[in-house]
Amino acid sequence: MLLATDLDGTFLGGDPADRLSLYQTITAHPDIQLAYVTGRSLESVLPLLADPTLPQPDYIIADVGASLYHGETLQPIQPLQQDIDARWPGETQVASALADIPELVRQDIPQARRCSYFCTPERAADPALKEIAEALDCDLLYSADLYLDFLPRGVNKGSSLLRLVELIGIDPEQVLVAGDTLNDLAMLGCGLKGVCVGRSEPALLEQTQHCARVLHADSPGCGGIIQAFSHFGFLGEHGFAAETRRATEPGQAELVIVYHRLPYEEHRVAGKLQRRRPTSPNGIIPTLLSFFADGRKGSWVAWAVDEGEEPFDSHTTVDAERYPRLTAARVPLCQADVDTFYKRFSKEAFWPTLHCFWERASFHEEDWQVYLRVNRAFAERTALEAAEGATVWIHDYNLWMVPAYLRELRPDLKIAFFHHTYFPSADVFNVVPWRRQIIGSLLQCDYVGFHIPRQVENFVDVARGVFPLKTLAEQNCAPRFVTYGCAVGLDRMTTALDTGMRTVRLGAHPVGLDLDRVRNALARAAVQEQMAQLRQELSGVRLILAVERLDYTKGVLEKLKAYEVLLAENPELHGKVTLASICVPAAREMTVYDELQTQIEQAVGRINGRFARIGWTPVQFFFRSLPFDEVVAWYAMADVMWITPLRDGLNLVAKEFVATQGLLAGSGVLVLSEFAGAAAELKGAVLTNPHDVADLVQNCYLALNMPRSEARSRLRELFDIVGYNDIRRWGDEFLGALETEVPTAVVEAAV
Repeated sequence: MLLATDLDGTFLGGDPADRLSLYQTITAHPDIQLAYVTGRSLESVLPLLADPTLPQPDYIIADVGASLYHGETLQPIQPLQQDIDARWPGETQVASALADIPELVRQDIPQARRCSYFCTPERAADPALKEIAEALDCDLLYSADLYLDFLPRGVNKGSSLLRLVELIGIDPEQVLVAGDTLNDLAMLGCGLKGVCVGRSEPALLEQTQHCARVLHADSPGCGGIIQAFSHFGFLGEHGFAAETRRATEPGQAELVIVYHRLPYEEHRVAGKLQRRRPTSPNGIIPTLLSFFADGRKGSWVAWAVDEGEEPFDSHTTVDAERYPRLTAARVPLCQADVDTFYKRFSKEAFWPTLHCFWERASFHEEDWQVYLRVNRAFAERTALEAAEGATVWIHDYNLWMVPAYLRELRPDLKIAFFHHTYFPSADVFNVVPWRRQIIGSLLQCDYVGFHIPRQVENFVDVARGVFPLKTLAEQNCAPRFVTYGCAVGLDRMTTALDTGMRTVRLGAHPVGLDLDRVRNALARAAVQEQMAQLRQELSGVRLILAVERLDYTKGVLEKLKAYEVLLAENPELHGKVTLASICVPAAREMTVYDELQTQIEQAVGRINGRFARIGWTPVQFFFRSLPFDEVVAWYAMADVMWITPLRDGLNLVAKEFVATQGLLAGSGVLVLSEFAGAAAELKGAVLTNPHDVADLVQNCYLALNMPRSEARSRLRELFDIVGYNDIRRWGDEFLGALETEVPTAVVEAAV
């Protein structure tokens, strides 16, 4: 069968439960074809095609019948479109003929093959308009006592629908049309089975009251379409009710964390799967776990490799003693899917784009399909875990599409998303082939959080290119964040959006640090011994420290070039300063970094070969991952912490350095890239532009020669920020913001 439906007030209207039921039925039945028949233009329909909760149409009849498109390709349906084009005199001719009628105001909406005006009923009855239409060989359509359309002669929703039905060869008795306004009259009165949904325009009801094949439904929107399915006997003798279903029965978890990693590590010993605490220095995992310490019933959804060699445990305990009511819900992935989804596609397509290196991105449709399949698996597992009305907290770009699938499966859930990486501006993100699907998915969330306001606004700018959004609320960024003082500063940010289907709230929440982890490390005897050893080895030499992963986004090569210039321009620093660069290697499978590694090693060799002398090495390069305790000892001894990412979502290394120095009442100077998210938060850092070698050199030299009193003052300001906005406050504020509603007064004022 074919469901040909108007959009606003019809297919997009009605009770949420009715919408879900209808949408699921259409999706579940491939024999149901769907046609959007609307007064909107294709341009205005595009946002709906990005909404993952809506069934995608097989056909689109737009512009009140003047435009016809295939739903999948969005290409014109020929030869139907050619025939309509031949009848249209042209927008310029129509607009010129009406230029002398001041009461007509052109609607400022996208239009094609039609001209639409605001018009009073008195003016609409003016014979002069009919004469102009006759002269142009156009039809007039007036609806809702407000809208006047000039259309090609003989073209309307009904005529275009009948021609489409004939072209695709479907039995007219298997077509159901649905509408709610007078401009739907043409298709409701063309002899097909139809329904005027509840709350339809009175004039439409009056015009169709004697049409035996048109049902006047009681329920509005999708509920009225459901009534029509049953009334006309579509989907068999049991009617529509037999086809409706609940997506997923609720689970028991009050809070579900959806993260790509389990809260423990799995490894094999003698062929058997063993568990251990995470070795990666990730302070977020302990913080997320802490929300279950009070006995809250919860689930942690993450992937695990299913090698198919032994029974797969979908559920395991995390820590029965500390978190007795927390369960790890493992999503089984084969190794090939893990390699594609995480190690290749996410890192080679999305990672470079997010960090504004779009020219490095590699997009492949087959990889996207794997990504979708994995995200769908995450959503299905989450839907099974969550209790009725539970909170689901999804993390980072690996799981962008989970909200879309999850909202379809469980519309009752409160969905939150935190974006841990940088989110770029629209001119960068729009190169992603699947940006509409990604943004459509994120806008299914109740709350979306980023590190800093600039990333929030970048997201809003991208979303505005996909959806016709309305801003419901804004707030000043000061005093929490830097406004005009750095490249990622911003004075105001959007905090609530209306998508037309839901309210989505936004916020900036820079991830904090676990100070106890640093404090405990400093108290250990081994760290004290290493600090003493470093103090002795560095006697008379000032230490510039850099700690970062091997990645082109981190600016390692740019920093080495700047350091070479620093030594060349300031020979008095020879023998008195050294750069210790701790560079953590990438995973062995990520060959994309091989060339960068070679370039860095060549730069280190060149600098040491050019400037080194007996007893002094200009660059000490450590290409390995050091234990956190050992890194803390380096933090403690550093005179300057030189952090120069070309683009970074936040940068926790900067906070670790500040915490270490602050706990020791030190005087180390933080030189931080103004393109790191932390630059918008860490007032007191010396900001530098990593794209400008001269600026890097100047600010590093400034830090090396800064008076101790100023260095201590800056550090106190930094430590106050890092100490107060710790990791626990980050989590509490994020979940607290999720529970806070948009103030009614703000929403009303925005409207």
